[in-house]
Amino acid sequence: MVEPTANMTTSPTVQTAPQNDCFLRACRREKNTRTPVWLMRQAGRYMAEYRALRSRHTILEMIRDPALAAEVTMQPVDAFDLDAAIIFADILPILDEMGLGLEFIRGEGPMFHHPVKTPADLDRLRPRPAREALGYTIEAVRETLRRLKGRIPLIGFSGAPFTLACYAIEGHGSRDFLGARRFMCAEPAAFHRLMDILSAAIADYLVEQARAGCHAVQLFDSWVGILGPADYREFVLPYNKRILDTVRAETGVPSIHFGTNTTGILPLLREAGGDVIGVDWRIDLADALKLLGNGVAVQGNLDPALLLGPQERMRSAAAAILDAAKDRAGFIFNLGHGIHKETPPENVAALVDFVHQYRP
Repeated sequence: MVEPTANMTTSPTVQTAPQNDCFLRACRREKNTRTPVWLMRQAGRYMAEYRALRSRHTILEMIRDPALAAEVTMQPVDAFDLDAAIIFADILPILDEMGLGLEFIRGEGPMFHHPVKTPADLDRLRPRPAREALGYTIEAVRETLRRLKGRIPLIGFSGAPFTLACYAIEGHGSRDFLGARRFMCAEPAAFHRLMDILSAAIADYLVEQARAGCHAVQLFDSWVGILGPADYREFVLPYNKRILDTVRAETGVPSIHFGTNTTGILPLLREAGGDVIGVDWRIDLADALKLLGNGVAVQGNLDPALLLGPQERMRSAAAAILDAAKDRAGFIFNLGHGIHKETPPENVAALVDFVHQYRP
């Protein structure tokens, strides 16, 4: 477990208020002058500027160079009228820094050379304080804030413990992560130990991003939708709650709790915590709002594939989402997951402008 460092405090973090604060107002469920919009994976492969950098650097080089990470973070901010930036990073380096040996293989995706296959493998994990292990991302936050010059808020993020556990055990991506689920069922004590290690490291990482200046943080649980409600409550909820409670207590910044394929467990996500619950595209927003109830802000939930097709259909679907959320105190427009790399940038610009101009 990551232990607090000597100069850590529990006083809330104080950020400079950005000029455009409609995203933060939505996080706090306050009235807004317009619907805020940002997009998951808004910095990435669909932009020519990103591809030009990527042709000269590996993904890990870009993540581990604070100047490059800040440059990529700023690319969509400079191109579109977005209401928040999100730091350019990845959910997997935190596992690499524990000794799992991450490599991104072209055409195949991420692979870990030293995955967790037995309970004994947990003994070789070496979590370190985030400011030491992931200092490059912490510095990228500071550099990005210098470049933003107070225009809009900056969001930090981390993968959630269950999603990271899936990669740590499986060793690579998967459609169903059967190896990880088998480990969870066959070795529940070891799985809980892994979740404990990961949740401590993640909480530390998100707190450090907030202390570096991030105005909000998002917890990505990309694979939690493969679990049923009972397994979520036993193996996931306590750890996500620990992280989100720690972020609130130690920094005071808003947190977004997002998972995919979570229609059957949305009330449990809310129980686990977060000022904002992110919703994917597999559920109508009106139904999601009923499941979540009042007292929490909501983010979502356009199907990212709609940005690939005709703008008329994209706008129609966006209007339906905005109509469903028109009476909601605290709504942030986003996609139901990340932008596809084939997305035309002009469709991103059209969507952002439409959300800002649309009046239900």
